[in-house]
Amino acid sequence: MPELPEVETTRRGIAPHLEGRSVAGVTVRQPKLRWPVPDHLAQTLCGQQIRTVARRAKYLLIECETGTLIIHLGMSGSLRLIDGALPAAKHDHVDIQLDNGCALRLTDPRRFGSVLWQREEDEEHPLLQQLGPEPFDTIFNGKRLYQMSRGKRQAVKLFIMDNRTVVGVGNIYANEALFQAGIDPRRAAGRISQARYHLLAEKIQQILRRAIEQGGTTLKDFVGGDGKPGYFQQQLHVYGRGGEECDQCGSMLQQVVLGQRATVFCPECQR
Repeated sequence: MPELPEVETTRRGIAPHLEGRSVAGVTVRQPKLRWPVPDHLAQTLCGQQIRTVARRAKYLLIECETGTLIIHLGMSGSLRLIDGALPAAKHDHVDIQLDNGCALRLTDPRRFGSVLWQREEDEEHPLLQQLGPEPFDTIFNGKRLYQMSRGKRQAVKLFIMDNRTVVGVGNIYANEALFQAGIDPRRAAGRISQARYHLLAEKIQQILRRAIEQGGTTLKDFVGGDGKPGYFQQQLHVYGRGGEECDQCGSMLQQVVLGQRATVFCPECQR
């Protein structure tokens, strides 16, 4: 699944080509995504100028003159800038044609992505209302993690993957951040000290920044807005390496399931 670094990589790739351009047309080949593509999307978007391309958590927000297009890439989706005349393939579900002949194309084999519209005068979309801070916001720090975790018995990995705690810490990056902070992912969130949470917050930020710089992590389906894969996979210490040697101490990495997600850790380095 594209996580925050992959979505931010996509945003950075497409933003310079979209901002300031006008929408010349919209083609919806498959409206049945995770939520139905609005019937009025083509009529609403045509002729509008794109002001900015932003991101909130894993949602891309394409701000236009009368509202915002909200795009989620789901499990395997990708956005690419293409020549508008390029024929569509089987899983190319939505095209946003631009006034320069290019198009923004959503490809989504599993159809768990979404393309929604939020009018400018409406309140914040329900999908965005309950989200916690971005990992790079000033309010996200070890003190916040410590305060929010008091009394919680859930595993710390699940705690930091909760979008109400902080957005964008998906499975890959939660594994890696906990390894680098030396914290056992199974440990109860409420039994971790503030000092250790300070280190964990720093590692989350460092790892996400590095992943963005590397273009994200390509494990199966993801490519960025330029059609290129991400390279952070080459720097993974634990994710996907269960049963292999820890590259820090040489012990065998263990794999368990937490919240139905594969969790890999070093029993010696993480306590």
